[in-house]
Amino acid sequence: MSMIEIFSRTIWLVPLYILIGALLAIPWSPGIIRQTGPRPSGYVNIIMTFVALIHSLIALLETWHQPPKYLSFEWLHAADLNIAFDLEISSITIGALVLITGLNLVAQIYAIGYLEMDWGWARFYSLLALFEAGISTLVLCNSLFFSYVVLEILTLGTYLLIGFWFNQSLVVTGARDAFLTKRVGDLILLMGVVALLPLAGTWNYTELGEWAKTANLDPKIATLLCLALIAGPLGKCAQFPLHLWLDEAMEGPMPATILRNTIVVSTGAWVLIKLQPVLALSPFATKVMVIVGAVTAIGASLIAIAQIDLKRSLSYSVSAYMGLVFIAVGTQLDATALKLLFTYAIAMSLLVMSIGGVILNTITQDLTQYGGLWSRRPISGLCYLIGAASLVAFPPLGCFWTLTEMADHLWTNYPWLVGVLVIVNGLTAFSLIREFSLIFGGKTKPMTVRSPEGLWPVVLPMTVMMGFALHVPILLQQWNLLPEWQNLNLKVAIPLVIATLLGAGTAALIYLNDNISKPIELKPKALQDFFAYDLYTEQLYRVTIVFVVGLISQIIAWFDRYLVDGIINLVGLATIFTGQSLKYNVSGQTQFYFFSILLGVILFVGIVCYPFVSQVF
Repeated sequence: MSMIEIFSRTIWLVPLYILIGALLAIPWSPGIIRQTGPRPSGYVNIIMTFVALIHSLIALLETWHQPPKYLSFEWLHAADLNIAFDLEISSITIGALVLITGLNLVAQIYAIGYLEMDWGWARFYSLLALFEAGISTLVLCNSLFFSYVVLEILTLGTYLLIGFWFNQSLVVTGARDAFLTKRVGDLILLMGVVALLPLAGTWNYTELGEWAKTANLDPKIATLLCLALIAGPLGKCAQFPLHLWLDEAMEGPMPATILRNTIVVSTGAWVLIKLQPVLALSPFATKVMVIVGAVTAIGASLIAIAQIDLKRSLSYSVSAYMGLVFIAVGTQLDATALKLLFTYAIAMSLLVMSIGGVILNTITQDLTQYGGLWSRRPISGLCYLIGAASLVAFPPLGCFWTLTEMADHLWTNYPWLVGVLVIVNGLTAFSLIREFSLIFGGKTKPMTVRSPEGLWPVVLPMTVMMGFALHVPILLQQWNLLPEWQNLNLKVAIPLVIATLLGAGTAALIYLNDNISKPIELKPKALQDFFAYDLYTEQLYRVTIVFVVGLISQIIAWFDRYLVDGIINLVGLATIFTGQSLKYNVSGQTQFYFFSILLGVILFVGIVCYPFVSQVF
């Protein structure tokens, strides 16, 4: 075994590096080490994440263009149940590790400036490390059972990071709703995980793929199983109708949003890609995936345009692109889905960092209070433009290639989905340029008069990511993942580019034109409110699910109070009454007690013997 091979064989140490950083940060929690302040906890975590990144990079060099290797650690063996912790070591899984550790390193450096005056560094960096370690374990894991366990840990991490500033009411509400919404999908996913074992006899992804090739399941069972397996990722990826949590999750710190909006929401899609052979057993379930993805992609894109909260507007674009990933997985375009996750993550991280620095200094998320920041924050504005261009079909940047490839594959069998791609791409371009125009264009406003570029820990990671976003096409070319120009399908590429230019141009024409009054109001206003209030999804929940659960709870409470408690109280009262009555029959005479016992025995014998005596006579 060569020295470099040691790094790939010990790739399971990467999550441990990160967890060690989280443990080492604990002494700097408030009340333990006060002399140095909380900052060393952040530096320790940054160092351990950097070590994890270097380890992953060296391992990637060794595994490049090599067949996957597998490791297995026995975890539980009882009777016929054997649960092993299986790992897959391949260029795809380790490449995902590089992306995860790299983005987390950028987010941690970004947090130095963003949380400069916050005393909760130890808690924040430990929670961020929990996130990173969980996602790193997930991409290495080759077991559905342990993938579910990791997803549960990530749900807890989401709750804790959203609730980081727990003294604010909206933060508490957002953390609670995110946790409960994800739990709905996770609970249904657990049913699918448990049901799959007796059918397939394994939770190993590789073995599940082999089993699915020859599996002969009843169509109803296959459909129910696959729908259950889809439910968990549906919540993780913030798809309709379990999408509201991502909107409220924006109450958390912006450095955590860098990971949540790029990597965390992609964990559900990763599990779907690993389960693709099993999901293919049910054509109905794959159709559901495609429909959910299409509805979410178009609906979330429209909702994003109607938002005046900057962070929430961006969050709906996240749901829209996860909808495109659902479409890719539902149409068996696994490789395209992986490339889309990569290009999307780079672009979205750049967008989140650029608006995070703006919000930090301007202290508002209301788009109507922004304007004229291009002259004051040119670096942030340029980074935002590069991120926006990288997210849509703007040649030659990253998502242009993945969206074009996806449309090319869909053109033959699913031409209507190409229309969905074009619409979502155009709406996303409109939404992003709308945000750019309102923030950086126009005249300065009272909230933006004093809003300079942030500290170097905020600006440096942002500019590094901008350079990386510009080099994504070069990386894809080096990895032989780009088609030749002559092989490019112009039938789908041209509509995508036209949609980008049309959406961006329309937004610039409207929002950079001082002659058009702002904010824009649609006619009729009910249509604008329909999108601004998230298609009234929350109100729909209140009159359906919340109402039914509340009604059932009231019925159960009434039954418990008046029937269960009533019977118990009746028995208690009867006991008290009879006890109080009997005390007046106490005379203190032994013969009276003996006579009472004799009468009781005679009465008991008479009742027992009555059926036999009645038969005789």
